[in-house]
Amino acid sequence: QVHLAESGGGLVQAGGSLALSCAASGRFFRINIMQWHRQTPGNERELVASMTSGGTTNYADSVKGRFTISRDKEKNTVSLQMNSLKPEDTGVYYCNLRIPSTRQNIWGQGTQVTVSS
Repeated sequence: QVHLAESGGGLVQAGGSLALSCAASGRFFRINIMQWHRQTPGNERELVASMTSGGTTNYADSVKGRFTISRDKEKNTVSLQMNSLKPEDTGVYYCNLRIPSTRQNIWGQGTQVTVSS
């Protein structure tokens, strides 16, 4: 069974930085997509950033130029470096692993990010 464990959330002032990390354990196909989603107060969960096992990245318009997603395929980890944080970035951030060949869609438990103004 595949399990995702997130770490790195917390409280930061506007303009500051935080780094999130997610470690995947268990066995899964190497062709996959790792993503970060977030749920901000009063809104539905939204995709923040994604990175395929081939290295293709995608970002939400609201975070382009501020957030950077990266992966370590050897360690099965995905990270999200968040710079120039804004109060509207406040929310619960979820790590997600998608494996197209098996149609698996696995979620972490979420980590809280709070940006104060």
